[in-house]
Amino acid sequence: MCRGDRREAIFRSDADRLLMLETLLETCERTGFLLHSYVLMPNHYHLLLETPEPNLVAGMKWFQGTYTQRFNVRNRLSGHLFQGRCVQGLSSGPHRSVRQWSATYRATDHRSRTRPIPEFVLEI
Repeated sequence: MCRGDRREAIFRSDADRLLMLETLLETCERTGFLLHSYVLMPNHYHLLLETPEPNLVAGMKWFQGTYTQRFNVRNRLSGHLFQGRCVQGLSSGPHRSVRQWSATYRATDHRSRTRPIPEFVLEI
């Protein structure tokens, strides 16, 4: 999970959401990440990734840096978009990952004042 700087929105429009998804797919192609699921919320996102190579940190750095640059150009802004590092969790296997993901998604959906936009939720 990665949250917007000062918990601010990381998208201004659906075009920004699509830009993030395009950048995410480009990241997966460059790094070999396997994307199993994602949720885009107004001020943060969740990813369920499998990393066949030990390149998670480098891949996420490229993804967030590239999306931030593209977002800033598109919206005529400058500066940081995300606060700190991504919160990462490790799982011991794919079935456990799916169960953890489902539980986290349900808990986030019920606790949060912000709700996922259905078109930008990919479930397994």
